[in-house]
Amino acid sequence: MKTNRREFLAAAAAAPIVSPILLGLQDKSGTRPPIVGQGAYTYEAIHDWGVLPPRIKYGNTHGVVQDSQGRVYIHHTVYADSESPDSMVVFDPDGRFVRSWGREFRGVAHGLHIRKEGSDEFLYLTVNAANPKLSPQPEMQAVVLKTTLAGEIVWKIQGPPDIPQYKAVVDGPPPRYNPTNIAIAPNGDLYVGDGYGSYYVNQYTRDAEYIRTFGGKGSEPGQLNEPHGIWVDTRGAAPILVVADRRNNRLQRFTLDGKPIDFITGFRLPCHFDEQNGMVVVPDLHGRVTLMDATNQLVAHLGDSNAPTWNNPLRTQPRDRFIPGQFICPHGACFDRDGNIFVVEWVEVGRVTKLRKVA
Repeated sequence: MKTNRREFLAAAAAAPIVSPILLGLQDKSGTRPPIVGQGAYTYEAIHDWGVLPPRIKYGNTHGVVQDSQGRVYIHHTVYADSESPDSMVVFDPDGRFVRSWGREFRGVAHGLHIRKEGSDEFLYLTVNAANPKLSPQPEMQAVVLKTTLAGEIVWKIQGPPDIPQYKAVVDGPPPRYNPTNIAIAPNGDLYVGDGYGSYYVNQYTRDAEYIRTFGGKGSEPGQLNEPHGIWVDTRGAAPILVVADRRNNRLQRFTLDGKPIDFITGFRLPCHFDEQNGMVVVPDLHGRVTLMDATNQLVAHLGDSNAPTWNNPLRTQPRDRFIPGQFICPHGACFDRDGNIFVVEWVEVGRVTKLRKVA
């Protein structure tokens, strides 16, 4: 399917831009969780959900998923003075700590995806390349992994594919590679967003064998500017790959073989996706969580901080400075089995919020 630039722009312009939904006010005693949203999209914001053991301190909380038993998995970078280096923490549905693992990803924990395969469930992790100044250096970095729910590694993809796009020019450094998130097609093909590297999407078979690469930096159809999140949308007649084209403030849709389809606009630095019963949650790094319906219409913005810039200074402040009912830098989100939403944020001390649906 060929789509010219005029058709792309027309599709983008047709997408509605929804004004932020106002927050409810916290009660005067400060004991009741604030209410966010309105109408059919009203939620109680339960901040700092889940009880960590004293030995673990969150770093930036990046990814969150729930398994079929209701257990919640949170991938975080680990705080500098945390006694435990474990980057994956697991809670039961009531927020009680179950276990932790993933010390090899301290400082570079990032993307998180869960998938049921037969009678088993597996986690798919994307791990960032480490800053050279980070000490100690992580045991693993710039890697994509498939693991069991207990953290046992099934396979890993170390570094970028061996293709010209990642080859160094003469006397120059190699192009950057820094994977951020992964999506999986119905046939098991893997799509890895090189969101902090060279802005490509790399496609592999279910057995981690390379297929193709598409994307690359830019704003034209088929180009990406920080493909941070990625999702295979199976709601329609044919599956579609959706990329959170973050620095372009849009979603870009592709066929599964990498051909561009169109854009969906109305976002502020979209990070990733989760879908349930046709509804899609998109954490916008610029201080809000966006909901999109089955027809890709934007229906709600939740917890909007109305911060003037995306890099809210609160993200480096102590937890008691955070404003109830407002998000700072939402980075990951997922629906739970009851239709509530878990949101994790890119803040130095970590933040996990459960949006409990009340309407």
